[in-house]
Amino acid sequence: MIKKFVDFLAGVPATIVAGIFLLMDLIPHAAETFGWTQAELHLLPFEAAWITVIISGIPMLYLAIYRLIRNPGIKKISSALLISIAMIAAIAIGDLFAAGEVAWIMAIGAILEDKTTERAQKGLKKLLSLAPVQGRRLTDSGEEMIPAEEIRRGDILRILPGETIPVDGEIISGETSVDQAVMTGESLPVDKGVGDEVYCGTVNRFGAVDIRASNVGEDSSLQTLIRMVKEAEEKKAPMARIADTAASWLVPVALLIAVVTGLITRDIVRAVTVLVVFCPCALVLATPTAIMAAIGQATRRGVIIKSGEALEKMGKASAITFDKTGTLTHGRPEVSDIIPLAEGLDAEELLTLTASAEAKSEHPLGRAIAACAEARGIPLRETADFRMTAGRGICTAIDGKMLFCGSENFLAEHGITLTETQRTTAEGLTESGKAVVFVARKGECIGVLALSDTLRPEAPHIAQRLQQMGVDLVLLTGDSEKAAAYMASRVGITRVFARLLPGEKVARISELQGDGRMVCMVGDGINDAPALKAADIGVAMGGLGSDIAVEAADIVLMQDDITRLPYLKRLANATVGTIKFSIALSMLINILAVILSVLGILNPTTGALVHNAGSCFVVLLATLLYDRKFE
Repeated sequence: MIKKFVDFLAGVPATIVAGIFLLMDLIPHAAETFGWTQAELHLLPFEAAWITVIISGIPMLYLAIYRLIRNPGIKKISSALLISIAMIAAIAIGDLFAAGEVAWIMAIGAILEDKTTERAQKGLKKLLSLAPVQGRRLTDSGEEMIPAEEIRRGDILRILPGETIPVDGEIISGETSVDQAVMTGESLPVDKGVGDEVYCGTVNRFGAVDIRASNVGEDSSLQTLIRMVKEAEEKKAPMARIADTAASWLVPVALLIAVVTGLITRDIVRAVTVLVVFCPCALVLATPTAIMAAIGQATRRGVIIKSGEALEKMGKASAITFDKTGTLTHGRPEVSDIIPLAEGLDAEELLTLTASAEAKSEHPLGRAIAACAEARGIPLRETADFRMTAGRGICTAIDGKMLFCGSENFLAEHGITLTETQRTTAEGLTESGKAVVFVARKGECIGVLALSDTLRPEAPHIAQRLQQMGVDLVLLTGDSEKAAAYMASRVGITRVFARLLPGEKVARISELQGDGRMVCMVGDGINDAPALKAADIGVAMGGLGSDIAVEAADIVLMQDDITRLPYLKRLANATVGTIKFSIALSMLINILAVILSVLGILNPTTGALVHNAGSCFVVLLATLLYDRKFE
């Protein structure tokens, strides 16, 4: 009950009311400068600052007492304790304006900081929703649908096309292509056959397969992914309050100076003034006001920053790790090479034949080939007797001749053998990280089409600008070594780690952090969620990126615009610099105010006004940050 009442007083509406009453009390105090008496300008039968003291002072006093009782050791001493002492002392000598001013400024600082640290918590729920709820178990009497939690290690399960695989396992029968994006982030489905492993939460795209369950329940790869996100979320600490960090020495020093001043001058007013001007209000405002300004500017430019902590850490980041698919690349396959291998056959004719054959295919590579022909305005030919072998290739009749499109093994199954030259050509394409589709008819290979994930054209320039800022770049991807190395070389990244599962990405990030680095992770897929959480700062692609990655990240680049990364880094650097300068300025003002208070030049009211001026300077610096250009 008490906690609810205190939270109400510390809320935005109550704090606004407190500010209004403080202003009503400020008017008569300021009017004395013009020779008017306070009595002529009082708008209430009592001093308006009493309302401010009650509204903003009670939460501060409650927090100070709570920390004294509950916190261990030196943590009992906090900025709230110093504010409470100064507030009570000002009330004791009858200066309610000074008491209300320090309490209200601290209340404003607390609200600003709370606003910068709010986090959405929907991502984990969405990740949990991916967990399969049932599986098709094979028994002596046939098939039976059972809840996923009843599947046991060694059970034989049948997975039909389009179904989500309910557990980790090994294929014992059948061939297919599996969409593993949820686990590895790979842009293309992976062909699977007998003996290959499949993972929980991935999707069987084509043929029916039977698998033997290996890791089930909490041991499955998807549940491990969920657990890693939970653990990484728990490791996230709230933004440290600078005033509380300094309170361990601020409180004793302020009390000592106030006591010594009172004993030497025999003037209790000077002692109270020291306490008032020593209150770290500007210090408290320095961080949240600068962060709020930076977050406001970033939002206008399509960058959503979820917390002040993330912005501060981004300014200190010395390493940025990138996922490949959907981050540095567009995340979709496109035809990159069309190589005729038969005499008299040109590239356009090869594309026409292949696209006509693949027009009925459901495989992503086939759809990409058909889309390429459509984009070039190439008309397709009629086909007949279309047949598809899941995960291997297709065949169909065009102009009465059978055309085969697929892997080298698929062609071999139909008695078509590649020459050494053709195999060397294909190997060169594979070395570049491309997927290869062989095309054959009349018993011989007539051409090769290569497809690759397309690099974002701006990626090399972005990498260069980040490296010029002294940031080390690292590529972490679930793709093959060849695909990763090829893309990294084009971007200009020299440090590459490929074939990484989500847990392995987290391990690589931990290694970088172990070197004392502040690490930023940029990703877009569900599989990136643990790495985004484990990194000091997680940056997600917000346009086409998964909702779970967006929720797991600290910062979101809207519309997948990676050109915002250098801007974000410069903004974060400037914000950290502004915070440091504001803290130094506020400390300088406090020191000068303490000296003037000891000399008797300031009294509690004028001290509170000078103290308030320091807070205004801090807010002004933050406002300038909001309008600065970082493009």
